Amino acid sequence: MKIGKLKAWPFAAVPVVLLAAMIIARAQAYDVVTVTGGGAIEGKIVFRGTGPTRKIIPSKDVEVCGAPREDPLIEVGPDQGVQNAVVYLAQIEQGKDWPPPGKPAELDNLHCRFVPEVQVIRTGPLVIVNSDPVLHNAHGYYDRRPLFNVALPQEGQRIPTEVPRPGVVRIDCNEHGWMLGWIYAVANPYYAITGADGKFTIGDVPPGEYTLIIWQAYIGEAKRKVTVTAGKPTELALEITSAGELKRLRQRHAARQRERVLVAKVA
Repeated sequence: MKIGKLKAWPFAAVPVVLLAAMIIARAQAYDVVTVTGGGAIEGKIVFRGTGPTRKIIPSKDVEVCGAPREDPLIEVGPDQGVQNAVVYLAQIEQGKDWPPPGKPAELDNLHCRFVPEVQVIRTGPLVIVNSDPVLHNAHGYYDRRPLFNVALPQEGQRIPTEVPRPGVVRIDCNEHGWMLGWIYAVANPYYAITGADGKFTIGDVPPGEYTLIIWQAYIGEAKRKVTVTAGKPTELALEITSAGELKRLRQRHAARQRERVLVAKVA
């Protein structure tokens, strides 16, 4: 998408923060139009094999945080479907309307977990909630760039913040280092998050060729070209099967964990 020239604003006269906000807003522009002959993208994400886990050993506030446990890094259902994977058409400038607006998106701290652990939200307001009787500190990042750092010392506390641009936001807690959550912020309504069966549907897509983004917290991001035909579903089957692929994912996850520790120390 081309960004229009700011002819009425000499560059030197535009504050840097304002200019950056204007560019981001323009880059995120999405127009709601009537979709004629829309198609759909349907599919299932599958993981073949035993899903990896991480050992959680609460080191403080154990009366709230609970006993040691094994948390899955890839949530795999009985039929090998991958849960909580995000599927998104990132570069689409116009199409269907957003779902009816409800209350702002929330990220809760409950029993020393982020709830939901993975969610997709529209760019904009986010309310961070503490449902525990202990101090939490929710720290969000776009990659290495800090987004918010919110202390919540009181049970029932609710603090509003913003997620201003699309992308993956990783959240951790400075008080409970094992807590980890994810927000995938989107700039258009063409997204889905897989359920326990690993299935997804994105409907009312204008006919055309697109790049589909598939993201999962442990697996990372993959892209796939898709063609949507008027009035018909485009069906996709996506799976991870090889031992080599799983080894690569484990190595990348270990590298990201090391980077996460470094970022936390710098921040």
